[in-house]
Amino acid sequence: MKRKIESRQGFFGATKHYDGQGRKIGESRPGFFGTVNHYDKNGRKVGETRPGFFGDNHYDRNGRRIGSTKQGFFDTENHYDSRGRKKGYTRSGLFGTKKTWLDD
Repeated sequence: MKRKIESRQGFFGATKHYDGQGRKIGESRPGFFGTVNHYDKNGRKVGETRPGFFGDNHYDRNGRRIGSTKQGFFDTENHYDSRGRKKGYTRSGLFGTKKTWLDD
C-alpha cells in the first residue's frame, strides 16, 4: 500500500508536507551548500538531504544515510532506500505542489 504526501512551497523557501487527510506532518527548509533540513510537525529536526553526483542523498538526524532520490522521466523523482530498492516516487502537481507516494 502506498502512503500519499502532498508538499506545498511556502515562504522563504520552506516546503510544508501534509498527509493524505491534509494534516501537516512536517516541513523542509533550505540549509547551506544545497542541503535541505527536514523537521517533524513539532519542529524537531528529523534529517537532511544533501546533493550528490547522481541525485540527492537522505540522512537521518544522526547522520546515517537512509536513502536517495534520483530524477526519472517526465518530471518524476524516484525514491530509494539505503539498499537501493525503489520505495516511491514524486510528481509535480498543480500550482507548484508536489505529490509523493511511498511504500509503507
